[in-house]
Amino acid sequence: MPVKTGEFKGHPTISLLKDDDDLRPFTFGLGKARLILANLDAIKKFVESNSGNSGGSD
Repeated sequence: MPVKTGEFKGHPTISLLKDDDDLRPFTFGLGKARLILANLDAIKKFVESNSGNSGGSD
């Protein structure tokens, strides 16, 4: 999964892409990155408990 860094209005951002041609990357800044890291275990459990669902690839 490609990752790109950049900035928005002078603030650092990170973009997660499904592939190099992804036109709609998941982009966020430091505040959301910290929130994701603080809740990583809950996010992993969420993915594991819903992996059998056919909710799409997003």
